[in-house]
Amino acid sequence: MHELIKKISECVEKGKINAASPFPPDLKGQDGADELTKQAVAEKIAPEEILEGCMEGMQNIGEKFSKNLAFVPEMLMSAKAMTAVMDQLKPFFDSGEVKAKGLFVTGTVAGDLHDIGKNLVSMVVKGGGWEIVDLGVDVSPEKFVEAAMGKTNCVVGLSALLTTTMGNMEKTVQLLKDKNFEGKIIIGGAPVTQDFADKIGADAYGDNPQAARDYLNTLAV
Repeated sequence: MHELIKKISECVEKGKINAASPFPPDLKGQDGADELTKQAVAEKIAPEEILEGCMEGMQNIGEKFSKNLAFVPEMLMSAKAMTAVMDQLKPFFDSGEVKAKGLFVTGTVAGDLHDIGKNLVSMVVKGGGWEIVDLGVDVSPEKFVEAAMGKTNCVVGLSALLTTTMGNMEKTVQLLKDKNFEGKIIIGGAPVTQDFADKIGADAYGDNPQAARDYLNTLAV
């Protein structure tokens, strides 16, 4: 792996956004994901190779998170560093030079305003090379249907933090199936379980961002 790519991967894993970022302390004053990605692009390193380094960094922090060796603040910083990389690579995605693995339509279901978990999943999935459509919070079943229907290789991700809104997950899954949605549906959130996913007919359950990304990568074109 190119030395620059290794550095980008480390910055994403540790949450080093740019040179001005004081986090993490051991990289203070050094170039971050933003500057290193600009340098990699200037040196004509393939965008796919840069993305691979970004993905490796997100995978590393995701694994630590799933083992309780890293926590939400570290994940958020890694996500911000990854976003800095993706901002530099956006022109290559827009031009079609880099192909997205698929489309991930996500949101927090109707009645629920919590978004930290959803945002973490979106960031990790985006770092895995998927195009993201984030519908936000308090999203009605109809909005999910409108955003997802007719899209190629589309996965819908439903999030809920409140037990009182889990019923709206079921309504959304049912409406998507009633409309003959051809993609997959993954659900997650603190009160959600595999048993609940099975009960409402969701295709998958992710108990952490890494699990969601791993599932999506089994579907990538």
